[in-house]
Amino acid sequence: MSPLSKLFEHARQYRRSAILASIYSALNKLFDVLPEVLIGVAVDVVVSKQDSFLARLGVVDTQQQLIWLGILTVLIWGGESLFQYLYSVEWRELAQNLQHQLRQEAYAHVQKLELGWFENRSSGNLLAVMNDDINQMERFLNTGANAILQIVCSSVLIGIVFVVLAPKLALISLLPVPIILWGTFWFQKRLAPRYAEVRESAGRINGRLNNNLYGIATIKSYAAEDFEAAHVEAASSEYVNTNAAAIRLSSAITPVIRMAILAGFVVTLVYGGWMALHGEIAVGSYSVLVYLTQRLLWPFTGLAEIADLYQRSMASIDRVLALINTPIGIPYAGAALPRPQVQGELVFDGIGFSYDGTQPTLREVSLTLPAGKTVGFVGSTGSGKSTLIKLLLRFYLPQQGRILIDGKDIAGFDLQDLRRAIGYVAQEPFLTDGSVAENIAYGMPHASRQQIEAAGRAAEADEFIARLPQGYDTPVGERGQKLSGGQRQRIALARAILKDPAILILDEATSAVDNETEAAIQRSLTQVARGRTTLVIAHRLSTVRHADIIHVMEHGRIVESGTHDALVEANGSYAALWRLQTGETQGDNPLPA
Repeated sequence: MSPLSKLFEHARQYRRSAILASIYSALNKLFDVLPEVLIGVAVDVVVSKQDSFLARLGVVDTQQQLIWLGILTVLIWGGESLFQYLYSVEWRELAQNLQHQLRQEAYAHVQKLELGWFENRSSGNLLAVMNDDINQMERFLNTGANAILQIVCSSVLIGIVFVVLAPKLALISLLPVPIILWGTFWFQKRLAPRYAEVRESAGRINGRLNNNLYGIATIKSYAAEDFEAAHVEAASSEYVNTNAAAIRLSSAITPVIRMAILAGFVVTLVYGGWMALHGEIAVGSYSVLVYLTQRLLWPFTGLAEIADLYQRSMASIDRVLALINTPIGIPYAGAALPRPQVQGELVFDGIGFSYDGTQPTLREVSLTLPAGKTVGFVGSTGSGKSTLIKLLLRFYLPQQGRILIDGKDIAGFDLQDLRRAIGYVAQEPFLTDGSVAENIAYGMPHASRQQIEAAGRAAEADEFIARLPQGYDTPVGERGQKLSGGQRQRIALARAILKDPAILILDEATSAVDNETEAAIQRSLTQVARGRTTLVIAHRLSTVRHADIIHVMEHGRIVESGTHDALVEANGSYAALWRLQTGETQGDNPLPA
């Protein structure tokens, strides 16, 4: 099935619009061809007078014949203009509506794909598919689809006129048409893989630019502008080279078509003239055939551009539909999990997980976290702390074991309900390009201003928000770049507080903030953690010091568990970390809790 067929099979609700637009295009071409026929009739009136074609239809007087020709001309041009307007509106509305649907559908589908899928994809390439490729499809529907239809319609209509007026001449003059069409399809088959490479190259450029713009501060701080400019130049050169290979092939279409057109026109001009001189066809018919040959064959010179646009669009449509049809690895459907019914007891039962399928990240982790308790997770980088959280949020599926909430496997719950029951504050919180209030209310569109400000106070963010130019209505900029790291963290905490989750997760939420901000977050947690299960992942042990229980992880296993005092007294891995962070020597007494 061709990409175009796949597109309209996928978007069935637009079939009526496509059919209607095609009918308007065909009718426009019918009225577009008729003026040439009228020219032949006019010549026939002037030359044959009372013996003309119109006279045989009952209009004998030559003046009346000319008047009727004038009336028919007005009607035909009016019909052509009307259907040109109708097909323009219909094709463009179809292009806009289909573009809108595909972009929304692609984005909605991408949001449902598991996190592991994104880690193997370039964000720039995804942007190219959801933006550039869909725009390429729109350009084809705006102009290319109509052009193809009109060439087909003109070929059929003019072929009929040729057969009626001069069957022998039609056989010779129209012979180039199948040759032109065959040659165009031959070129198209060879263009398709080249344009697929062009779209991939465009995606890589987008990826490079997106990555560089995101990390512009790092690039500047390392004076790496020239280094990254060279990377962009290399990606752009690759795009130019792949595009050039396609252009060289597509540019060869027009010269080939022109020679075929020349052959058809010369035959009509010379052989048709000979037939008119010998009385085999009327002079008016000869005029019609000469004009129609031009109207038929010269538009084929535009086939090169149309074929180029078509192949670029087909490559783009293939990429868009492939994205939309990507299987969803973690299903969303499941049993309802109403927030008020969640108590928050968590059980990790024999969890085993590996990102690459070879190197285990978690090894048979079994834990029970009582409802309403604050639980800390500490350990070196790569020990598996954050992976446990990702599995709880079902960003990934464990290869072994299961996770239970209140005694029920989370795999059976509706994914959205599960995540609504969990508040998550990441190390690098995501802020939208909106106001402070909009970011606190993110995911809670019906929250009142009073609730938003109460959450801000609970997160100890109210004081710095009050100093902002517009308070809670102050724009934070793209990714919150107008705020400091600590301010972004406190807004993220306020967002989690407003959500009022049964389970609250802080994943390295204090690792990149100053001591004052860390102290503010800890004070907030003391209030917020009451009555809810709180999981705190931290490198700074001071963040989890007052947790009800702390689990120490190494190489994907739990190696120690206990309260802060018990773990320090045990003099194991946790005690070593504590001494390292507080500057104690092994002979010193630990700092009081």
